[in-house]
Amino acid sequence: MSCFLQEEPANCVSFSSKSLRRKARSEGLLQLKSCFSMFASQISKNIMKLQYLLAAVAFLISLLSNFPHVIADLDSDRQALLEFANSVPHIRKLNWNLTIPICKSWAGITCNKDGTRVIAIHLPAVGLFGPIPANSIGKLDALKVLSLRANYLNGSLPSDLFSIPSLQSVYLQHNNFSGDIPVSLSPRLGVLDLSFNSLTGKIPATIKSLSRLSVLNLQFNSLRGEIPSLDTLKLNHLNLSYNMLNGSVPNSLQKFPLSSFVGNSRLCGTPLTSCSLNSPSPSPAADSLSPPERPKTVNSKKLSTGTIIAIAVVASSLIFLLVLAISFCCLKKKVSDNTSTIKEKVALANGGRSEKTEDFGSGVPDAEKNKLVFFEGCTYSFNLEDLLRASAEVLGKGSYGTAYKAVLDEATIVVVKRLREVGAAKKEFEQHMEIVGRVGRHPNIVPLRAYYYSKDEKLLVTEYMPAGSLSAALHGNSGIGRTPLDWDTRLKISLGAAKGIAHIHTEGGVKFTHGNIKSSNILLTRDQDGCISDFGLTPLMNYIPFKYRCAGYRAPEVIETRKGTQKSDVYSFGVLLLEMLTAKSPIPLSGHDEVVDLPRWVRSVVREEWTAEVFDVELLKYQNIEEEMVQMLQIGLACVAKVPDMRPSMGEVVRMIEDIRQPEGETRPSSEDNRSKDSNAQTPDLNLVI
Repeated sequence: MSCFLQEEPANCVSFSSKSLRRKARSEGLLQLKSCFSMFASQISKNIMKLQYLLAAVAFLISLLSNFPHVIADLDSDRQALLEFANSVPHIRKLNWNLTIPICKSWAGITCNKDGTRVIAIHLPAVGLFGPIPANSIGKLDALKVLSLRANYLNGSLPSDLFSIPSLQSVYLQHNNFSGDIPVSLSPRLGVLDLSFNSLTGKIPATIKSLSRLSVLNLQFNSLRGEIPSLDTLKLNHLNLSYNMLNGSVPNSLQKFPLSSFVGNSRLCGTPLTSCSLNSPSPSPAADSLSPPERPKTVNSKKLSTGTIIAIAVVASSLIFLLVLAISFCCLKKKVSDNTSTIKEKVALANGGRSEKTEDFGSGVPDAEKNKLVFFEGCTYSFNLEDLLRASAEVLGKGSYGTAYKAVLDEATIVVVKRLREVGAAKKEFEQHMEIVGRVGRHPNIVPLRAYYYSKDEKLLVTEYMPAGSLSAALHGNSGIGRTPLDWDTRLKISLGAAKGIAHIHTEGGVKFTHGNIKSSNILLTRDQDGCISDFGLTPLMNYIPFKYRCAGYRAPEVIETRKGTQKSDVYSFGVLLLEMLTAKSPIPLSGHDEVVDLPRWVRSVVREEWTAEVFDVELLKYQNIEEEMVQMLQIGLACVAKVPDMRPSMGEVVRMIEDIRQPEGETRPSSEDNRSKDSNAQTPDLNLVI
């Protein structure tokens, strides 16, 4: 027991030292483990950073690897176009070469916004000859629009071209293509115009799978067979006229007019003649006849040989006399008045086809026939021959000539004004056009793009304004569904027109006038802003044409002297303001019996203090605009003052119209507010300007 007690401390000490050593080793291991853990964590972080870095490098490598692919796509497009240009002869020189950028400088080529692919080709009437080679345009796998209309292309239609997946619009009319229409067609095709060619075969059945097709023009070809049932299509325009189609018109296409199917002698059904239930289907042999043989009548066998000879002699004599009379009339008409080529184009748009393009500008040397002079800044590249080939429609006949809408391409629409009674010589005409082109550079003036002068033709080419004119907006479409012009729009149009006229007076000089201000010459932009058209033509005319017996827009001094001034322009603009406020026309219009002398009528109504009776009933529907309308009425009456010196200038008119509009954030005062201010201010004193 005592030994045990004596040895216990030693044993205890020994035990403690081992524990300490074990503890030290344990702590060392822990520290070592901690160091390894920290080291591993650091390595892990570095590995993550390295992974991010490798990912970034990989993305950069991928981006760089795709960049040559983009370049290669544009290069392949360029190469395909050069192959096409080298294989197809063309009259007009194309500036396609490797020294200039394809997307910005190549004629007729349009690229996407990124400039990486060719998406459109517009080469109408450039004199292309021969067939379209395979593996040329068909390689442009991003192409959306192809327009090669009005050329001399022939041969078969390349199938690789029509199967481009992105292709949306094809315009190949007025060429000489032959053979069949390709069966493989792009599913995105929306417009297909193959009219005026020599295509044969049948209309492919695959065309009914084109769910996006909206325009199908196949007229004036030699297509045979039946019309496929196009039940799945939602066509807006269809023309299959003047082919060799047979059978009945499918029910899904009977909604289209007769003009869509006329000229197919073996086609029947609505809207053509009804199909006979007992008539046999034409055999292939019969279908190959062109034109079909007419059956002999039974009664012809009863006529003797002598009778037939007598009838033939009499008929021949009558035909000879008829041809002689027609020839005499045509010769007389040609001597008295040269044939209008633009009118021939109107006939072409209605289904005829004219070949007499040489009559346009007859008597002019051939070297000058295509000298269409463009104004500075114009980007159009067409010539006179392009205008000849363009489809045209009459927009209207004005004081100075007839205006035509000419569609040169789906992206190029212009207005051609054929002037009459031009008294200026060529040099004087050209010098005046230079002034008109310079003065006309203003947002509120319809831009002139080109002009043409010859002995027999004087043409002006301007921008086409699809929104129409102020006259059409005020007086046209009076039926159900008409959307009348509200007050803000009328105010905006008036201000824009006033700015345009003021610019003409300022930039053209004291003697420079418009001379023909009227609502039909105020054209509207897509934003409903007013633009002046038809300006600067009066000095070129032999006389100021007065189309109507009524005063219309003419100032009193113009009726007496037939000479226009800037003050007479102000008078005409004042009549236009009164027309805008009253919706009454100062000249005769189709469908409108009421024609009034607007200045005289407005003065009489205001003099009797019936001011509210003046305004268009459509304007009375709007609230809180009475004061603004009365202010505009005062401006209009000031402009139509009988004494020219009492009329304001157009610059002053612009400022007065600008003062009508309330500042931003300020509300218009209502009628009740006006009456509460002063009982004497209920109706402004208009007698001051009568």
